[in-house]
Amino acid sequence: MKKLAIVTTHPIQYYAPVFRLLNERRNISIKVFYTLGETNWQKYDHGFQQAVSWDIPLLDGYDFEWLDNISGTPGSHHFKGINDPEAISRIKKYQPDALLIFGWAYQTHLKVIRYFKGRIPVYFRGDSTLLNDKRGIKSTLRHLFLKWIVYRNIDHAFYVGQNNKAYFQKNGLTDSELSFAPHAVDNERFSKDRSKEVSDLRQSLNIGNNEILILYAGKFEPVKNLPLFLSAFIDLRQKNVHLLLAGNGSEEDKLKSIAQNDKAAANIHFTGFKNQSYMPVLYQAADLFCLPSKSETWGLSVNEAMACGNAVLVSDKVGCAPDLVGAQNGGVFMSGDIQSLTDKLRELTNDKARLTEIGKQSFKIIRDWNFLHIAESIENKLQNEAY
Repeated sequence: MKKLAIVTTHPIQYYAPVFRLLNERRNISIKVFYTLGETNWQKYDHGFQQAVSWDIPLLDGYDFEWLDNISGTPGSHHFKGINDPEAISRIKKYQPDALLIFGWAYQTHLKVIRYFKGRIPVYFRGDSTLLNDKRGIKSTLRHLFLKWIVYRNIDHAFYVGQNNKAYFQKNGLTDSELSFAPHAVDNERFSKDRSKEVSDLRQSLNIGNNEILILYAGKFEPVKNLPLFLSAFIDLRQKNVHLLLAGNGSEEDKLKSIAQNDKAAANIHFTGFKNQSYMPVLYQAADLFCLPSKSETWGLSVNEAMACGNAVLVSDKVGCAPDLVGAQNGGVFMSGDIQSLTDKLRELTNDKARLTEIGKQSFKIIRDWNFLHIAESIENKLQNEAY
């Protein structure tokens, strides 16, 4: 049985199910090493601007170990926020046949990558893209750094989609060093019928059965471009169309101020932060999900919305756009262009019956983007590795 050490920051709802599946494989033994530290992972979330504790199990069904993070400012939002002096020795004690590391931009992660290169195969998982890549000396130097300091130490990477694959290729990895392992969510959990709660939510917001609900769910932070989205919605001036903004963050007061100062205020709703177990209700209550980000490496909320049968509208700076979104299940608008966004919103909200039909296409598209696909891709690479 081959042993795989997995290094990642903290328990995440999109990764824990993959670890469980890997643990169930007959020919693999895994141990996950969490680098952020046991006392830090459920503390303050900078995006939501509050402490977040997920209400679904994230540590069941696989072996894991907390590393001791001694950073003076612990966090997964900056390079020096993760500093585990004993990481290498504790991974070595496990005696793995290969290493899978999630993300390089932390002090400990980069040290682990560089130490184990040439000792055991080093696998990598990340979702960066070139969508906001700029020309110039800074960009050239960055890619040189990535190529020679980071990715030359990676033996194999698991890419999540087309934009991510292009990023790895730009930074020196070849096709033979890449495997597709799609970004995924718990499709079964999100698609499970929650009609009673959906009905209660829509009634509480005074949204009729024949009216349309557009949803954004996530962090209220500048990169999400929510003021533009809210302005585009207001420009629609359609009495039968509602907007629900679910979440918290630094721009919450700004968004509420914009909403309150407009005649469309009655059709604009805020719910605040909602935990994981309730998220399917939000999506299933909606007819259209929108992710208007100025920069988004992937956009797993799009997977979630599609698993709930939503039509989806995203900006062209959302990483999953070429893989998951098109005219058959929604649309893509030009990031930062309010006219492009407004036009797409008007087109999609013109016919509720059509929204329902293209939402069904979303559900069909997302079925194969699942955790099993990721686990099998990792297992196949490990099993075929020559030692």
